[in-house]
Amino acid sequence: MANTPEIIADEEVFTPANGLKRQEKPARSLRARLIGLLLLAVLVIGALQAGVAYRTARAETETVFDAQMARVALSLSGGMAASVLSDAPLLLGEGTQDFIIQIWRADGLMLYRTPTARLLPPQAVIGFSDLRAGGTDYRVYALRTPTQVVQVAQGVATRRQVAGQLALRAVLPVVLLAPLLMLIVWGVVSRALAPLARVQGQVAARQPGDLAPLSTDGLPAELRPLVAEMNQLLARLAAAWDALQHFTSDAAHELRSPLAALRLQAQSLQRADGPEARQIATERLLAGIDRATRLVEQLLALARQEGSASAAPQVAVDLAVLARAAVADAAPEAARRGVALSLDAPTAVPAQGQPEALAVLLRNLIDNALRHTPAQAQVRVGVRAADAGAGPSLVVEDAGPGIPPEERARVLDRFYRVPGSPGHGSGLGLAIVRAIAERHGARLVLEDSATLGGLRVEMGFPAARDFVPGP
Repeated sequence: MANTPEIIADEEVFTPANGLKRQEKPARSLRARLIGLLLLAVLVIGALQAGVAYRTARAETETVFDAQMARVALSLSGGMAASVLSDAPLLLGEGTQDFIIQIWRADGLMLYRTPTARLLPPQAVIGFSDLRAGGTDYRVYALRTPTQVVQVAQGVATRRQVAGQLALRAVLPVVLLAPLLMLIVWGVVSRALAPLARVQGQVAARQPGDLAPLSTDGLPAELRPLVAEMNQLLARLAAAWDALQHFTSDAAHELRSPLAALRLQAQSLQRADGPEARQIATERLLAGIDRATRLVEQLLALARQEGSASAAPQVAVDLAVLARAAVADAAPEAARRGVALSLDAPTAVPAQGQPEALAVLLRNLIDNALRHTPAQAQVRVGVRAADAGAGPSLVVEDAGPGIPPEERARVLDRFYRVPGSPGHGSGLGLAIVRAIAERHGARLVLEDSATLGGLRVEMGFPAARDFVPGP
C-alpha cells in the first residue's frame, strides 16, 4: 500500500517515489490576473494624470493671478487723486478685495493704500517678487512710473487656497471617471475571454469517447492555434482509440481459432498412448504455439503502427544500414528454408524516417518473401539511392508464385490471404507494411519480378521537397 497513489486533498498529491505529500499551488485565474493588472494600470495612469492636471491647474492659476495683479497695477499708474483711489476696490471689481494696494510718490511719500492694517515696506523690487511681512507671505508686483511706484500684493495662502480649489475641480472628472473606466476594463476582459470559456464549455460537455474536433467558429486569432493543436491531439487520440478497438476486435476474432486448435492439440497430447504418437502431438502443439505467437506479434505490431503514427519523429536514417541489419537477422531462417538471401545496396543511402518502423517493414517483407519462396530459390533485397526528382527506395523480390494483379490491392488489407496460398500466415504482414509506408508518405508498388519471376515489392520514398508524412 505504500506505493499506491492516493488523493489526500484537492491541493495535495502523493508521490510514490519518495512517499511524501507535496502541496500544489492553487491555480491563478487568468481573468483575475488580467483585470487586476489592467485596473492597476488604470489607477497608476489615473493618479499620474490627476497629479499632472493638479500641478498644471496650480501653475496656470498662479499665472492668472500674476496677470491680474499686473493689470491692476497698470490701471492704477495714471496718477489718480487719492479721493478717487479710495474707491479703487469698487472701480476695479470684486476680484481685488484680496489685494493690498500701495502707491508711493517718487520722493517716498505714500499717496494711497488700501484700508487695511497691513502695510508693505516701500522698498520693493520692480516686477514680481515674494516677501514676508507681519508673519505673512505675499506675492508682490511693483510698477514704477516717472512720478510714482504702484505696489499690488496678494497673500500666498489665499492664492494657494484658490489655486487648490481650481486644481481639484480639474482633477474631479478624472476621479469620477476612474470607476467607470474600471467597469469598462472588467467588461472588456470578460468579453475577450468569453471564447475561452466557450471552448472550456465544449470540452466539459463532451461525453467519454467523443473525440470530434472542437469548433473554431468565432474564435479570435490568438485562440485558433491552441484549438488547432487540441484538435490535432484529439485526432491522434481518435486514431489510437480506433487502433485499440481494431486490435481488441481482431484479437478476439483471430485468436479464437488458434486457441481452440491449441486446446485440441493439447488434448491429443493427453490421449497419445505411445512415444511416437506423443512426439507427433508435441510437434503439432509446438507448431500451433508458434503460429499463435506469430499472430499475436503481428497484431501487436499492426496496433503499434496504426495507433502511434506520430509518436516517433522523422530522423535521418541510412537505408543501407537498415537493410544489412534486416538481412543479417533473417539469414538463419533463410538458411533453414534453403533459400539464398542476398543484398544489393550502396555503401550509404540517406533518408528521413523512423528507424524502428522501417526495420519492422523490412522484416515483414523479407519474412513474407521467405515463406513463399521454394527451396534452392532466391530472395533479393535492394536499396536504391535517390536520383533526380525521386527519393530513395527499398526493394524486396522473390522467386515465389507471385500475386495475381487483381489481388494485389486486397493483399494489403488486414487478414486477407490470396486463396490457395501455402502456409499458415496471418494476413497481417503486408497490412503492417502499408501502414508504415503511409506514415512515411511513401509509394508502395507490388508487381512481378522481372529477374526472379516472383513478387517484387518496392517502397519509394518521396523526394525531400515533396515529403508529406501520412496519417
